[in-house]
Amino acid sequence: MPLTLVSVIIDAADLETESAFWHRLLTGSITRTPTHHFIQAPGLPVIVVQSAPGHVAPHWPDGTSQQIHLDFGVEDLSTADRTALESGATRLRPSDDIPPAARTGSRVYASPAGHPFCLRST
Repeated sequence: MPLTLVSVIIDAADLETESAFWHRLLTGSITRTPTHHFIQAPGLPVIVVQSAPGHVAPHWPDGTSQQIHLDFGVEDLSTADRTALESGATRLRPSDDIPPAARTGSRVYASPAGHPFCLRST
């Protein structure tokens, strides 16, 4: 039985901030309902940000489990890093792990709601 991943659902206490972040990072389109925001980006499953008023951000890697971790392949790590940070991401690893101008490797971040994700050069 073949499976197709059609969506990834991310909880957030602040629905607007979290969905705006993913929309800025991934581009594409966004559709809003009172409890869910659907981000449709080219080549990806739908990213659904769901309202979760009691959501507590993970404190990974030094605390609670990460809950979910997304990896995104990018052609230009330096540009993707800048876009992620300007969109509201927080880098979870020291900035000296990879030289700022490096176009290869990977970097670990958290979304505004604290969900970890990686940008990896392809």
